[in-house]
Amino acid sequence: MLEYRNMCKNFYPMLIKKAIYVFLVGLLTFLLLADYVPFLSFCAGLVTPPVSLLCGLLCALLVGEVYPSFNKTMSKKLLQYSVVGLGFGMNVEAALQSGREGMLFTIVSVFGTLLLGWFIGRKLLKIDSPLSYFISAGTAICGGSAIAAVGPIIKAKSTDMTVALGVVFILNAVALFLFPPIGKALGMDQQTFGTWAAIAIHDTSSVVGAGQAYGNEALEVATTIKLTRALWIVPVALLTSFLFPDKLCNGKRKITVPLFILFFIGALLLNTYALSQYEWGVQAGSYISGLSKKCLTLTLFFIGAGLSKNVLKSVGLKPLVFGILLWLIISVVSLLVIL
Repeated sequence: MLEYRNMCKNFYPMLIKKAIYVFLVGLLTFLLLADYVPFLSFCAGLVTPPVSLLCGLLCALLVGEVYPSFNKTMSKKLLQYSVVGLGFGMNVEAALQSGREGMLFTIVSVFGTLLLGWFIGRKLLKIDSPLSYFISAGTAICGGSAIAAVGPIIKAKSTDMTVALGVVFILNAVALFLFPPIGKALGMDQQTFGTWAAIAIHDTSSVVGAGQAYGNEALEVATTIKLTRALWIVPVALLTSFLFPDKLCNGKRKITVPLFILFFIGALLLNTYALSQYEWGVQAGSYISGLSKKCLTLTLFFIGAGLSKNVLKSVGLKPLVFGILLWLIISVVSLLVIL
């Protein structure tokens, strides 16, 4: 009888939490897709990237972790599929132009951030080498994806990766709220803002979210430069294997290329040289791109819902201070250079 009461005591609160989670996911999805229903289209503007992220954060902090495996899968896979879908709304010539203009910033900022991270993390704050390197790599390239790529190469401790991911995702969430208002306050055009967001914001999700909140051109510029930046996972992963030769997994250098970036390039080429030649193709590309933007907005809910109290507690003060210092320096320096 006592066991039954204890089971009921734990069962019903969890059931309520799951119901709240499912309700929020369903509500956000409904409001986002309402744009395709004529008499409900006014609802579509209610859910912006910051609103979606805020809903996820509130759910994580007030309700707690619900469906953690599903949440993690959706935040990763839905983001990748959505980024590929964005390629159907972009043009190769415009993308190459944006990529060329942001290439110098990308090269200098990637290696400059890694070097600065080594100095601040190892020399000033005395943080363990793998942890400081993970935070630096996440700041330099593309947030959680970079950490997830370099971690297995050196048989990283799960605690180091968890803390590094926590730092990056916390700052990632803050950036999504701060960057668009700062850009507007400084009177930045969409090209400039897109470049700045791609360099200074950690993860692809918040880069795309901030670009989307600022405007369509900012979204295209930010996405192109960020994905170009994300390709630096390969040389940085190779560099990692030489920096930590004694910690290689099975003594081998194993490096992978993010496949979704290659699919994005394929979608970009298909849209430019095939779909855009026909009226129905233009409409199809526009539809896929529009739906992808909505999926990206929903992705931010899942990312926010992953920032539970346990994640925040696991970070610790020193790694968070390190992440903030590194992020602020990169943001300010890149802003001064761009302006």
